Amino acid sequence: MKKKMTLKKATFINACGKYSKVLLTLIVNAILARILSATDYGIVAVITVFSTFFTTFSDMGFGVAVIQNKKLSKYDIDNIYSFTIYMSIVLMLIFAGCSKFIAEFYKNSVYVPLGILLSISLLFNSANMVPNGILNRNKKFVILAVRTTLVYFFSAIITIILAVVGLRYYALAIQAVLTAVFTFLWNIITTKPKFYFNFEFKSVKKVINYSGYQFAFNIVNYFARNLDNLLTGKFMGSAQLGYYDKAYNLMLYPVNNLTGVVSPVLHPILSDYQNNYALIYKKYMKVFKILFCIALYIAPFCYLASNEIVDIMYGNNWGNAASCFKYLSLAIIPQMLNSSTGGIFQAIGNTKLLFWNSCINTAITVIAILIGIFYGKSIIVLSICVAVAYIFHFFTAYYMLIVMGFHYKISKFTKDILPDIVILIGMFTAVSLYPLGVNSNVLFEFMKKALYSLVFFIVFLLITKEYRVLNVFNFSLSKRTNEKLD
Repeated sequence: MKKKMTLKKATFINACGKYSKVLLTLIVNAILARILSATDYGIVAVITVFSTFFTTFSDMGFGVAVIQNKKLSKYDIDNIYSFTIYMSIVLMLIFAGCSKFIAEFYKNSVYVPLGILLSISLLFNSANMVPNGILNRNKKFVILAVRTTLVYFFSAIITIILAVVGLRYYALAIQAVLTAVFTFLWNIITTKPKFYFNFEFKSVKKVINYSGYQFAFNIVNYFARNLDNLLTGKFMGSAQLGYYDKAYNLMLYPVNNLTGVVSPVLHPILSDYQNNYALIYKKYMKVFKILFCIALYIAPFCYLASNEIVDIMYGNNWGNAASCFKYLSLAIIPQMLNSSTGGIFQAIGNTKLLFWNSCINTAITVIAILIGIFYGKSIIVLSICVAVAYIFHFFTAYYMLIVMGFHYKISKFTKDILPDIVILIGMFTAVSLYPLGVNSNVLFEFMKKALYSLVFFIVFLLITKEYRVLNVFNFSLSKRTNEKLD
């Protein structure tokens, strides 16, 4: 009998692929940051915002719907896949046509060829949605991990070569195209989806209720995540956007590469138990405690060593990004925790609640960004406002998940995380008391701050006894899922 995939095993497999890519990404970004300018990154950041919107629109939530709905047949999935292909082609043509208007809006003709180029990545990224859902539905996490690493490796090598020969922002755009095309070819070989010229829409109707709210969430979340880039590029220029975008992406490293290990597998694994809320809550809280524990060291350290981290990662010509990163690092903890909630909303089948939570959080983010852009008029003030917005997101997301999703009292959740709050206050107090000084050796100062933060982190773990959180690494799903839970 085939052994059931556990959350623990799925997380381990995903971690192998994730951290292999992380290592490659760090090396590639360090090389490219020393070849390309902030303006180059800013130009690509602007056009990527628009291509991402069209990709989000073409997905329509079908990828996660394929995972959640266990009654879909192979024929149903192929029909859904065929529908997304048609959507992808139409949106690709619309996006290519819109590139002229984007160029006029930002008064830069380079967005026309970049838009046409990225329309190709849009086509293949959209076509990858259902195959990705199939791989996750079938829990093919090894295939996903290997694919992610190899595709990034080969596309990155070509990108570096193109940057060296002087293609600048075109090199970054071509990397996006290559990644999408290579991923599509891999998906076609491994999942073998069948395309029907005359597909049956009745298969699409089977998931439209679930995918509809997921799609609405994706659209709303898109604006929350990209409005800052849109407005910064328009009102502050490509160079300022380049600095801000680099700082923002650096903040996302721990968010994506730590929560990104477990978050993608939460929905595929826990969706098998979508009617057992008690089990899902119990398993998720163990994951939550791990993420919180890790974030309690990383966020204060990034805040303290922002200058050294930016210098090591990108070089001394990216100093303007360091101040942005310092304040954005305040958002690392809420971002790491909030990013895991989506999979739980999906697992309990409540994408409607996920959508409404996104609407509230988007409103908060939009207000914060508008204040940063038009009142603060600097990328530093913008960074502070965005960080504050993400902190507010934590409270809204977990109130809705715990109280309205799981139907538990918020006091129970608050009691569970009280020791972590104590550590949070202690850590930021400790880093704020770090003696100021100038050290010419960047690596030495980086190591000194890392050790300083680690000592206090260990002390607070011992005081609160939160070191016991390590025991929750044993979070594989029990075979006896119908047992009464504590």
